[in-house]
Amino acid sequence: MSSYNGPLRKKARTSCEIQRLNMNSCVPNSRYEKMGFNPTPELRAEWRRRFGKEDPHVAVLMLARGGSKGIPMKNIKMLGDLELIGWGIRAALDSDVMDSVWVSTDHDDIAATARRCGAQVHMRGQQVSHDKCNSWTAIDEFVRNHPEVDIIVHIQATCPCVHPFHVQEGVRMMLQDGKDSVFSVYRRHQLRWSTPKYGMQTFPLNFDLYNRPMRQQWPGELIENGAFYIFTRDVEQQGVLQGGRMGCLVMDSEYSIDIDTDQDWQLAEQRLLRFGYHGRAPKKMKLVVVNIDGTLLDGQVQVSSTGEEFRSFKATDIAGIHMLQRNGIEFRVVAQGESQVQKELAKKLSLKLEENCTDKLEVIDSWRQELNIDWQNIGFMGCGIDDITCIKKAGMSGCPSDADTEVQKHSHVVSTYRGGQGALREFCEQLLLKCGVEPTLGPTNGATGNFPASTRVFQTEQIPSQPEIPS
Repeated sequence: MSSYNGPLRKKARTSCEIQRLNMNSCVPNSRYEKMGFNPTPELRAEWRRRFGKEDPHVAVLMLARGGSKGIPMKNIKMLGDLELIGWGIRAALDSDVMDSVWVSTDHDDIAATARRCGAQVHMRGQQVSHDKCNSWTAIDEFVRNHPEVDIIVHIQATCPCVHPFHVQEGVRMMLQDGKDSVFSVYRRHQLRWSTPKYGMQTFPLNFDLYNRPMRQQWPGELIENGAFYIFTRDVEQQGVLQGGRMGCLVMDSEYSIDIDTDQDWQLAEQRLLRFGYHGRAPKKMKLVVVNIDGTLLDGQVQVSSTGEEFRSFKATDIAGIHMLQRNGIEFRVVAQGESQVQKELAKKLSLKLEENCTDKLEVIDSWRQELNIDWQNIGFMGCGIDDITCIKKAGMSGCPSDADTEVQKHSHVVSTYRGGQGALREFCEQLLLKCGVEPTLGPTNGATGNFPASTRVFQTEQIPSQPEIPS
């Protein structure tokens, strides 16, 4: 059995980077070019021998039974902005290497959802839909009813972090490398011990107790993550999903999520924001709103002996605002309190500011209606618990590295910088990448308005000259 551990090992901090690569790459002319090769006459002769045809039929099959027990009707439950089953269907369709994409189900609502997501539906019989039926039983029924299919790509709906490039590489291994089955795994560096029985002492299973391996010197172990299984019709007819000349495709651990319980569901929601496949079409952002305190301003207040209040920001964040504006994206600011600092900064940058904003969602929704756009066209950056409702609603959301933990869990982009220290600039760059635009400063050659590299703004009338010091 061989494994593939090539370009998929390259890390991607957010799904924006992956989609940027997809958008900037040349569009191949055929599905084989999308997989990175052109079939030679010898290879086509081999396919003729294996499959009886020069172009084998490759079909995706997803199983979605209506009687799931752990999470009732989980296959059509909304996960992020899409039903659970829709994530796998979208990855399969956008891989552009499939002859057909199918969902096998026994439930009318799941069938309707699958069709709406772009898949064909195979209504399975009741004899292969009860709790005691395993996956192979349902797959075998599909294969017997679809003799045209030569290679089955079984993507599991409960593993929603599959990307098109995963599927493309798996099918390439089947066609070009001559594998009979390929399955997805991830690499785990964990030391395993035996379970003590009958009073016996436990002992190490995968390492030498007197020579404990260092992580960087140990390749680890390959563990099935259940994301997909690819196999030929001949392998399936042996009653298995893995057989013949086997290969495994190593996926990064961030893509390896399998949903069985409610706790898994919460983890998947967080994982999908950063590592899920959100489609190849670039987003169309029209408006970006930030909570000024903790994002543009650093959230710190310095008070002089005369009562002047100083607050600072980073000039590179201002450059991020200019990048959005040059690309026709409106930038506006909300603030929970009222401050002369905020007024002066908004005036200097010609930004619309809403102060004393107790309901940010309502304010932004009024702006949405004013501009006649959808929430999917709005980006939002916040840092506090009261920002979570807007973060969940926005088409793209972000927060600084020092934002509240709950805010980070629900944000698409968590900056590597603190608020007021470059986080906004990074969010603006990621947002432009998501829109398919290369983030550049444009004709101003890096200028950031009239601001020096380090800037402080202040006010005098908002606090008493001798502030009270808590005891």
